[in-house]
Amino acid sequence: MSDFRRPSRRAVVGGFTSLGLLALTGTLAACGRQNEIQLAAAPATSLPIPPVADSRVEDGIRVFELEARTGTLDLVPGFPTTSAGFNGPYLGPTLRAERGEHVRVKITNSLDEVTSVHWHGMHLPPEMDGGPHQPVAAGSTWEPEWLIDQPAATLWYHPHPHGETQRHVNLGLAGMFIVDDADAPEGLPSDYGVDDVPVIVQDKMVGDEGDFLLDSSGNEVGTLGKTLLVNGVRNAQLEVASRRIRLRLLNAAPARTFNFTFADSREFALIASDGGLLTAPVPLTSIRLSPAERAEIVVDIEPGERVMLRSAGVELGAVAVPAAFGGDDEFDVLELRAAGELAPSSSVPETLASIERLREDDAVGLREFRLADRKINSKDMDMGRVDEIVRVGTTEVWEVRNTNPYPHNFHVHDVQFQVLAIDGEEPPPELGGWKDTIYLEPRRVYRIILRFGDYTSSSVPYMYHCHLLLHEDEGMMGQFVVLEKGEAAPLRISMDHDH
Repeated sequence: MSDFRRPSRRAVVGGFTSLGLLALTGTLAACGRQNEIQLAAAPATSLPIPPVADSRVEDGIRVFELEARTGTLDLVPGFPTTSAGFNGPYLGPTLRAERGEHVRVKITNSLDEVTSVHWHGMHLPPEMDGGPHQPVAAGSTWEPEWLIDQPAATLWYHPHPHGETQRHVNLGLAGMFIVDDADAPEGLPSDYGVDDVPVIVQDKMVGDEGDFLLDSSGNEVGTLGKTLLVNGVRNAQLEVASRRIRLRLLNAAPARTFNFTFADSREFALIASDGGLLTAPVPLTSIRLSPAERAEIVVDIEPGERVMLRSAGVELGAVAVPAAFGGDDEFDVLELRAAGELAPSSSVPETLASIERLREDDAVGLREFRLADRKINSKDMDMGRVDEIVRVGTTEVWEVRNTNPYPHNFHVHDVQFQVLAIDGEEPPPELGGWKDTIYLEPRRVYRIILRFGDYTSSSVPYMYHCHLLLHEDEGMMGQFVVLEKGEAAPLRISMDHDH
């Protein structure tokens, strides 16, 4: 039986016979790249650096304030682009806090509709997670509060309203949340905005009158735009003043998977993935990031150089037609322009972090997750249904499989996980650290290990889902509750909300 149940555009790709697939492949190949970014015929723009959010300490709690509001961008002459951001017209400030701090974020929703703010990658109580069960009504405020208790990492925040996440993120509602840790090694570039730079990458489909559009054009994964924004601008360039620079890469696109590399194929050091620093730097010439994944890289620069960060053709695995999903697209992302004289930089430390390896022998069970069409384990998302029940303090192994011939990925709220194996083989070194999101090549089995600590609730769940936002919005999401040992499992989740 086919996994596809609707006679829609999804069946066109997902249900192809071999002959039909070959025919489509040939047609697309004849047309060339389908979704390639088109660089603006305009001068380079200095890369804006999201400001570090102001905060104050009240009764030992660090307090931030965010306001979701609408704005405009100037992308098409004469036609202002309607956008949205936090504390500004587009994107949001970088929140920054130390491990061990209590934080509170006062969020004011000045939009004319419900939104939410999810702390992607953060370990925190489910009531504070900011997923679809914590909506913030128009004109209201929400003040989540929690203890930062995880290693130094590049996290991010974005809306997560059920069925509307793609549109809200596409309008610009997103920002970074950097966790600092006194145990992080010395020697890494750490001057924010100078040699330690946030790089938020998004592709957009922009209409003739400037509007941000969402149109998947039947390609299954969602909107693949032809306009690239880095920290909210096109044709971005960064003036470099030191010999080494740290780039905190965030794929904040709704659907596109990037393959970050440098035009001259120079080597860089991968120092961190989603959940923090690796045990040691990994030398690479490219790094694949699917939507929501992060990577911190350090690259060496010579005086006077101009070095282009690009997205090269990306290996998507055994997808049906790579060109249809951006696999063949190649384009410039960010130009690094080195000054004639550069300040010296320390070498990247040989040891970065101590990572406790979760042991499969300690796992209390195995769960299997099959992603197909817009379902996980043949179920559409139901906000009132408990899909999985886990017990606090336990370790589990999850096997995750993409059974479609097109891309998916997999994100788990609250916990960072480790990758045990891919098709029974040891994962590559770039997947050797903490992860909260992983790209799923079609028809491969990803074996991950997770430990559920600290927070429980029988009434408020966490999510797991595909982070291709069209898929998430259309139901490719499930939810789990973390309970005390012996605690009775809830039959349904209440849909009552108090903010």
